[in-house]
Amino acid sequence: MKGLLLRLLFSLMLCLFILGTVLTAFIWYVFNYSDVKPHSPSIQAHKSPELDPSLACKECRDIDKMVELYSHTWKKQNTNFNKFRSQLSNRCHGISTAIVTQNNTPLDSKIVYDGEKRKPLQVTPKLYSTFPKEQPLENVTWKTCAVVGNGGILANSSCGEAIDSAQFVFRCNLPPLGKAHRKDVGNKTNLVTANPSILMEKFEGLMEYRRPFADSLRAYGDSLLLLPAFSYAHNTPVSLRALYTLRDFGSPARPAFLNPDYLQSLSHFWRAQGLRTVRLSTGLIVSSLALELCANVHLYGFWPFSLHPADRRPLTNHYYDDRQGKKKVHAMPAEFGHLLRLHRQGVVRVHLGQCEAGPR
Repeated sequence: MKGLLLRLLFSLMLCLFILGTVLTAFIWYVFNYSDVKPHSPSIQAHKSPELDPSLACKECRDIDKMVELYSHTWKKQNTNFNKFRSQLSNRCHGISTAIVTQNNTPLDSKIVYDGEKRKPLQVTPKLYSTFPKEQPLENVTWKTCAVVGNGGILANSSCGEAIDSAQFVFRCNLPPLGKAHRKDVGNKTNLVTANPSILMEKFEGLMEYRRPFADSLRAYGDSLLLLPAFSYAHNTPVSLRALYTLRDFGSPARPAFLNPDYLQSLSHFWRAQGLRTVRLSTGLIVSSLALELCANVHLYGFWPFSLHPADRRPLTNHYYDDRQGKKKVHAMPAEFGHLLRLHRQGVVRVHLGQCEAGPR
């Protein structure tokens, strides 16, 4: 009996010792860590300077800068426009040299590829016969011109009516103009470009059936079709096949070749403006040409980011697909920055987001 009491007493003392140890540890913890609050993610945390929303994506800082440049009320500045246009015309002479003609590229002369300067091409009688005798670009100043890029920002923009109201409409790289896109991009076209890469990918380089290519050009009516036949040697055969195809099928489209001398002059001009890029994009080339031909230049579909400037919603790369371009070749954000500076100076008008009435 006495042994049982001793064991119970020992067990009670052991329990009291353990309880005392736990209580002591708890009191010490509370005393030393009473000011520390547990971490948990919250909406407030995202609003703090340390987790600023502008750091949430790589593009957001650049977008913020572009929006700041764009946000000022636009007004055409005739002095700035005339000065820039004069500089561009004096350096590049786009009206007379942008397109290869029999006047500016004589028989037996040599064409120097702007991307392969060591491979000049002799102008043979056969090649010479493909050149227009005179410059297809009329030596007149159009009152309003719309240069339409293919950026995803055009989707759901309702810019079609504004674009079609321009006197002269430039488009890039044979974009789709069907019913599904008409409200956003319109269907009027006076000049459209076609990169040989498109001819290779969509039409097998015109080495097989050629009618699909001729049929696809119906959407652009009798527009001028510009082909960079002399940028690289491998561009020449497919560009010539495009010209022959349109002639063989009686297409109203008017194929012509971009002049490498003009492209070289244009590259030097923009380099002098501070633009560093391997090659100018088609959009910048066409915009530059428009500045020589037009009194008022409106740009649509130019936005090189994957988020919308208004609400940061995701955008596709093009208004018709999400295929990515050659980022290593073209410096799209840098080019757009230059165009946006011209916008702020009142030289061109860049349209972002929803459209209002036609260009004025």
